[in-house]
Amino acid sequence: MQNSKYRIRLLIVLALCFSFTRVWSAAELPAQLTDEVFWQLVTEFSEPSGRFPSDNFVSNELATQRVLSELTKSRKASGAYVGVGPEQNFTYIVALQPKIAFIVDIRRQNMIEHLMYKALIELSSDRADFLSRLFSRPRPSNVDKNSGIGALFDALSPIQADQQMFDENLRAIKDRLIKEHGFKLTSEDETTLGYIFRAFYVGGPDLGYSNVAFQPRSAGPRLLPTYEELMIDTDENGQQRSFIATEENFLTLQQFEKDNLIVPVVGNFAGSTALRSVGSYLREHNTLISAFYTSNVEQYLFMTSEDWKNFYTNVSTLPLDSNSTFIRPLINTGNGYTASPQFRPTFHWDTVLFPIADLVAAFNAGMIENYYDVIQTRN
Repeated sequence: MQNSKYRIRLLIVLALCFSFTRVWSAAELPAQLTDEVFWQLVTEFSEPSGRFPSDNFVSNELATQRVLSELTKSRKASGAYVGVGPEQNFTYIVALQPKIAFIVDIRRQNMIEHLMYKALIELSSDRADFLSRLFSRPRPSNVDKNSGIGALFDALSPIQADQQMFDENLRAIKDRLIKEHGFKLTSEDETTLGYIFRAFYVGGPDLGYSNVAFQPRSAGPRLLPTYEELMIDTDENGQQRSFIATEENFLTLQQFEKDNLIVPVVGNFAGSTALRSVGSYLREHNTLISAFYTSNVEQYLFMTSEDWKNFYTNVSTLPLDSNSTFIRPLINTGNGYTASPQFRPTFHWDTVLFPIADLVAAFNAGMIENYYDVIQTRN
């Protein structure tokens, strides 16, 4: 069984490599995208917004950084990054420094949130300025570019949100996106933008995954992490490496945004347009997938009999090699990983890397029937 599995895997990888050398054009990815091309990719690659049970303002996953050292080996500054969800993608992008990044999420709200981030990051002079704008709080006077990320939050957290700053910042975000970049947001998009930005205004550094009803810090840790907790978390070596952990990280991300190289797309992983369009674009520009961050979307796809099959069929069309990797956060209950996306009081996150080509090989060989089979492709 094992030998058969590895033979199938080898054949799939060789087929992918052959296809790569045979049909790709000689075009290379540009160092930056024009506003017109960026918006064209956003609109043409996107599918209609799908339904999702919650807002997802902030990642629900701690431990996203704890694969960064392993992830960047032989992958840094090469290939394309694909991800899903809000701000956790920025940390992976800063660590990997890919040629381009696509964020594919079923919610149009997530695309609008990434545009909000884009405007704020471009407008900000440094990390402290960014956090001040994001939460509509006056910039602390006792921090500078050399301040640690913990010191930034310690200084910002006691400061009250300011309604006038909120209004001014929201206006600046819209001006940046609509007037300067020329992005054609609908009136509904603008309403959604205000809704998202107000969540950060109300929640501040204690903003969580999907609500703005917050328990005080004195009540102890919550089931899901706050924005602050996500930003001050560490990698597997105990080093803080979030996208605002250092000024260097923030400036790296800011350049990606100014170059229009983080492209948010509305798309269902199981849909027929978004992922396939990303794959076609990358093939046309001679670029392999370096990393694909899935969050826990795959577990939801297994709730229907066809969605997970459609997703892995889509993945098999992406330009891959043996170094292309899935980044998967898994829910560890203490008794192993669960295939259920539900959270429990005793769970914790593990973030694990999986070779994408192994999954494609197993899927094409009929060896995937449930999410537990997916987890086994790492072995």
